[in-house]
Amino acid sequence: MAIGGVRLLAKILITARSVAASTEGRAVLEKAGHEIVPQIGDKAQSEDAMLHAIRGMDAAIIGLDAMTAKVVVAGSPTLKIIARNGVGYSNVDLKAAADRGIYVTITPGANSISVCELVLGLMLSLARHIPAQDSEVHRGGWGRTLGVELYRKMLGVIGTGHIGGEVIKRAHAFGMDIVAFDVKPRPELTEQYSCKYVALDELFRMADFLTLHTPSTPQTKGLVQDRTLGLMRKTAFIINTARGDLVDEADLSAALKSGTIAGYGADAFVHEPPGADHPLLSLPNVVVTPHCGAYTKEAVTRSSVIAAEEVVRVLAGQQPLYRITS
Repeated sequence: MAIGGVRLLAKILITARSVAASTEGRAVLEKAGHEIVPQIGDKAQSEDAMLHAIRGMDAAIIGLDAMTAKVVVAGSPTLKIIARNGVGYSNVDLKAAADRGIYVTITPGANSISVCELVLGLMLSLARHIPAQDSEVHRGGWGRTLGVELYRKMLGVIGTGHIGGEVIKRAHAFGMDIVAFDVKPRPELTEQYSCKYVALDELFRMADFLTLHTPSTPQTKGLVQDRTLGLMRKTAFIINTARGDLVDEADLSAALKSGTIAGYGADAFVHEPPGADHPLLSLPNVVVTPHCGAYTKEAVTRSSVIAAEEVVRVLAGQQPLYRITS
């Protein structure tokens, strides 16, 4: 049955594992009377899998699955919204969606605190060599590695949106000095947390800890590479919980081996999962996690509910709150 071109009892494809497992997110859809069609795997769905799954769906709540132009076309004409469970959308063909009047939405702010806390965890892990010393004790040893404090160290933040702003708040509480770069500075961060905006090269030169919080764009891909690494202090650490391709991993591996910088903490790789022979994984001054920054109970619930609410709005003929296109 259709009213004003919008079907009631719509079919909602869910490929985002955390949304499919979220009682709260599913409840939003079920309360609206919609049918949930999960297609969950142990990794992001391929284009072929999405081509098969998307046909006849009114909405899709996706993770990092391949929402290519072919998939978008296959979803037409029933598909009304692609709700990305997160803030990145490089896996979605925005032009194909816009050409067909399909909304693409994100869930801004839902994972900001969770990712921010992981940033602090990686910073402390590198500064105090926590993973290495934990392994030492588990092996029966008692050897200590000299660490450094965060207090009065210079934190450089590239990107001061939701997550970067939360990092700045907490770094200020740690007594860190803070410099930042963003094309849209936030005066309140300067006023409340003594954050000073500087030119990008200057930030690389000044930072004891550098944390990345910018989307992957043609302008930001390879932001951390041989030239910018060469500007940094030999005692500096880099944290990347944003996107793997912000970093030239070959240049970074060489810099870590040569002592150009002191260490690297990452929750993102160019290709995920990285192969066992990935050069970064063999280095003792690297701490990594499996793209789990947003994977907390609280963030999963917030993101799932926001994505589901966006779907319900669009299928009821309303405008979404967090649209990227259409």
